[in-house]
Amino acid sequence: MSYSQKQSTVAFGQAVIGPPGSGKTTYCLGMQEFLSAIGRKVAVVNLDPANEGIPYQCAVDISELITLADVMENLKLGPNGGLIYCMEYLEANLDWLQEKLAQFKGHYFLFDCPGQVELCTHHSSLRNIFAQLAKWNFRLAAVHLVDSHYCTDPGKFISILCTSLSTMLHVELPHINVLSKMDLIEQYGKLAFNLDYYTEVLDLSYLVDHLATDPFFKNYQHLNKKLVEVIEDYSLVSFVPLNVQDKESMQRVMQAVDKANGYCFGDAEHRSLQALMSAAVGADFHFTSTLAVQEKYVQPQEKTVEQETMDV
Repeated sequence: MSYSQKQSTVAFGQAVIGPPGSGKTTYCLGMQEFLSAIGRKVAVVNLDPANEGIPYQCAVDISELITLADVMENLKLGPNGGLIYCMEYLEANLDWLQEKLAQFKGHYFLFDCPGQVELCTHHSSLRNIFAQLAKWNFRLAAVHLVDSHYCTDPGKFISILCTSLSTMLHVELPHINVLSKMDLIEQYGKLAFNLDYYTEVLDLSYLVDHLATDPFFKNYQHLNKKLVEVIEDYSLVSFVPLNVQDKESMQRVMQAVDKANGYCFGDAEHRSLQALMSAAVGADFHFTSTLAVQEKYVQPQEKTVEQETMDV
């Protein structure tokens, strides 16, 4: 009997993905505590074979099946090749994952995924695993975390826009892009524009013009313009700001994910008319919340970086 036949109800959850160091494991810990506090039964599934010293209570751990250290030692592979092998091995042994997940009927799932970018932009194993989970009656939303301090560097911001777009097209799940570590956003520099410019990915031509003021990027202006055109042509990428230690911030992310994976339409918890109508008509206005985030984490300044550059 298949897993979908054993389980009559739909299972909801999040596939937490993103580059190394973006805060995936910390997010899983914070979201587990937050969801548990509001009454959800949460099961965290660690799919990262390189994840050591897991801080959260782990329901299913891929290290019981395979570890990166063992692969690197026995097959003489590097960390990147080893991670790809681990994901291919998991894909070939999905019956193990099916058996483990069957023990947590009625739970909300958080899948802590590996941080290797290629797994979400080029390689097919992780996407195939998500597709199999869908066949097992899982309704997942991809939560793609990127470090918010990249917003302070226009060149890096364009690169994470390209990475986010490529990930959205490859993973093939309902998708929420998250700017993590908002409390550290100006640790490496000042923002050239208001925060909503980055979260809503507004007219990127201003970003290209700002890059042109840098002697290094001036030689790549045509390339940057073409990359920006691709991003704007798809018009898919936007971000939700997140500070894991802020309950209001966690709630905004949770609401966005619940809308993406359909949890807010289910009967697992109390639903308000406002939440249902907002999801139904797409009335999701982020300006007020983004302004509050900017006031909390971004230091006010008399002139923006763009204005200061123009003055020079």
